Amino acid sequence: MTSQPDSPDTVPAEPVAESAEPLAPTPAFGWTAYAEQINGRFAMLGFIVLLLIELATRQDLFSWLGLR
Repeated sequence: MTSQPDSPDTVPAEPVAESAEPLAPTPAFGWTAYAEQINGRFAMLGFIVLLLIELATRQDLFSWLGLR
């Protein structure tokens, strides 16, 4: 026997309704994966900027701070 497209076995019981607006994520505080990712990116950016400043001025960070 072949099943027909109009048979009650192939019709879903309830149509799935899609929400109009997506669910917003709840705000998270503390040690979240997103916070760690942003902190890592800022740390890398700061390190690169520090290296570029040292290359441009020919002075290291300790000379800038007056420790040398």
